[in-house]
Amino acid sequence: MAEATSNVEFAHRIHEHGRHGGPHGRAEWLEVIEAIVLAAVAVLTAWSGYQAAKWDAHSASAYARASSITAEAQEQQTLAGQEHLYDITTFNSWIAASQSGQGALAAVFERRFRPEYRVAYEAWIRTDPMKNASAPPGPSFMPEYRSARLEKARALAEQSRQEYERGVSSRETGDEYVRITVVLATVLLLTALSQRFRIHAARVGLVGVASVMLVVAVWWIATFPRA
Repeated sequence: MAEATSNVEFAHRIHEHGRHGGPHGRAEWLEVIEAIVLAAVAVLTAWSGYQAAKWDAHSASAYARASSITAEAQEQQTLAGQEHLYDITTFNSWIAASQSGQGALAAVFERRFRPEYRVAYEAWIRTDPMKNASAPPGPSFMPEYRSARLEKARALAEQSRQEYERGVSSRETGDEYVRITVVLATVLLLTALSQRFRIHAARVGLVGVASVMLVVAVWWIATFPRA
């Protein structure tokens, strides 16, 4: 925003100099074009600086959200791993009790199965694993085995990725507006140089180039997204 302010002040000073310090014989139409260019540069520079600052803020906000969501996803993934370890430990205790003929103890471990794990366990039992050699090694290998926390962690990871990409896109858009500010500063410089020339053709040429660059900057501003 400091660059935008300096461009506006510089444009005002150039305009004041052109009014009081220019040759008396300059064409009035050239003065009008210069005045329009300077006024447009002042307004567009302020607008580009504002948009650059807004998009930079959007980018920082998206990065912050991505970081927060990533932390939550990691937490859910850690809890999912702990639940999976609990499932395996409980199942191993159950199968050990079952194989040793401790039916009451096996029933205790079976009651401690998590609801999600029980669905996979019951599907595994239906495969007759004690007699069926091709049955999966355990319930956690069944298609019915699900982990709500793991699925949530994956969804959060995808959301975090989208937020990060949004932050990158916002930063790139902000950089484009900064580039426009640089182009407008060049327009301002060319307009300032034109007022130093006594040769009318040179002055017209510089103003012409500045006008073309100004039109390009206006086109970019019109087509770029706005915050």
